[in-house]
Amino acid sequence: MDPRSAERWYFHWIDWTLFVGMLTVSVGAGLWHHKKARNANTEDYLLGGKDLKLFPVSASLVASFISGVTILGTPSEVYNFGTQYWITVISLVFSGIIVVNVYLPVFTTLKLNSAYEYLELRFNRSVRILISLIFVVDVVMYQSIVVYVPALALSQVSGIDIHLIGCMVCLTCVFYTVLGGLRAVVWTDALQVGVMVTAVVVVTGLGTYEVGGPSAVWQKAQDAGRIEFFNFEPSPYTRHTVWTVFFGSGLYCTAYIAVNQTMVQRYSSLSSTKVCKQAVGWFIAGTILFISLCCWCGLVLLAWWSPPKCDPRATGALVADDQLLPAFVMEIAGKLHGVPGLFIAGIFGAALSSLSVGLNSTSVVLLEDFVKGCFKLKPNEKWATIFVKSVVVILGLVALSLIFIVEKLGGVLSVTNSLAAVAAGVSFGVFTLGMLVPWTNSKGAFVGAVAGFLVSGWACLGANAAISSGSIVPKKLPVPTDHCPANVTESFLKQFEYPNEDDVFPLYRLSYHCFSGIGIVIVMAVGSLVSWMTKPLDPSTINKDLLSPVIYRWLPEQRIYDEVCTWNREDLPDRLGPSVSAGAGLADRSPSNSISRITATRHVSTDV
Repeated sequence: MDPRSAERWYFHWIDWTLFVGMLTVSVGAGLWHHKKARNANTEDYLLGGKDLKLFPVSASLVASFISGVTILGTPSEVYNFGTQYWITVISLVFSGIIVVNVYLPVFTTLKLNSAYEYLELRFNRSVRILISLIFVVDVVMYQSIVVYVPALALSQVSGIDIHLIGCMVCLTCVFYTVLGGLRAVVWTDALQVGVMVTAVVVVTGLGTYEVGGPSAVWQKAQDAGRIEFFNFEPSPYTRHTVWTVFFGSGLYCTAYIAVNQTMVQRYSSLSSTKVCKQAVGWFIAGTILFISLCCWCGLVLLAWWSPPKCDPRATGALVADDQLLPAFVMEIAGKLHGVPGLFIAGIFGAALSSLSVGLNSTSVVLLEDFVKGCFKLKPNEKWATIFVKSVVVILGLVALSLIFIVEKLGGVLSVTNSLAAVAAGVSFGVFTLGMLVPWTNSKGAFVGAVAGFLVSGWACLGANAAISSGSIVPKKLPVPTDHCPANVTESFLKQFEYPNEDDVFPLYRLSYHCFSGIGIVIVMAVGSLVSWMTKPLDPSTINKDLLSPVIYRWLPEQRIYDEVCTWNREDLPDRLGPSVSAGAGLADRSPSNSISRITATRHVSTDV
């Protein structure tokens, strides 16, 4: 990079004003909702009183799914590997249809605080705790990435120490999450999504204009061999094909949207099933538009650095793919004071929203699934509120401390992202067994979950180890360097030297899109097999509320009578006792007794 342009890499005071303004408004939202929630009980604090509005919750769902990693990573993915990844937006449509028809009705009927509470009602406490633990570990590790990646981007363009930036972000997020609860999280998510979308639209639009318009961007992408939408290659080892992206990415998206606590908690904050379905529809539409925008941004980056310009990684000006977009912003808009600040505000808005969603959801899981579910404690409102707020503070500090580890160990980034796919696949497999395979018993669900986690985790870790050792090199599309200065770095050229992978274990060579699918298939196959070997359940003895409506037509006619009793929810498993088959759990919960009381139906088979 021309040394005379170096000062473009640093923020102007207008940029800092926009960035600090976004943080200030987020803090203000926490203070505002703290006043409104001062006398609220734990349910109101964690679930927003279950009467939040459609628009902010839809925006919060988008924020739950998209992070700063998405904004920085998606353009570089298209830049390096082409547009085949773009068809993930088609899989999102099918994911939304599946979620609203198969999984969502179960959660909206049961009105649970934690998604994993379902697993105890359908199976037993061991299954519930296992999946809850996987969720907590996944969130804790991922939060450090959520903070680290955008902090790295801001550090590159501002020169500020990355740890100071991370500390600023964590403190801001913890502050408004602790004070305002879910209401503050949802409304700040809506604000931050707006900033995020505006930032990417402005940057991408400006870049498209500077390159010569959409037709010029598309033509240069075609010349560079990046336009590809119909790669039907059957090999699961190819990073992006129609099959790996549509099915692999589709399964991951469905798993995350359907049963992840961060999503289910927002469904629970709405007033009815109809509104929940509308929220999912708006979420799918918003996510498709945003991912498409990020994919187009990747083509803009390619057009900007096409000959006679040189890829900045070739000369060592950049060392990581995630730095491509921030560097592009500073080159194209460094002198347009305010644009870099808006972009970084958008990146950090995405980071704050993802972090706050994780902190809030994990506090619910730790309270409902561990304190109340595992240890059978019954904290009063005061202590429950103190507990969840303390958890938010502690998790924020953990996320901050893990930044020091992430920056030392580069492989942690890919390992953590792989863990997210593993966790999503295993959890989804267990919930699918519970809702769609009525003869599955608790032993099958538990063994299936363990087997799925071990096999998919083994595949993920093995693949990352092979990439780290150089046995596998992601096959990036070529970048011309003949017009670059003579000092093209050796490390850059090595990215395009691909070793013979025939000796690598086949499971390690799979496209990263396959890891969620592996977990789902293993959980369901092993879970079903173990259930059949250990006396499968009689579907007629399982309460229909615990099963998805799509299988009602195939269920056997129930020959039972109902003995209906009302107990404290915490006592439900003990009250039902071992004489009642697993799955004979919840029957009805009305909004008026959704926290403290629960109506359970004991099904007793009769010979008719």
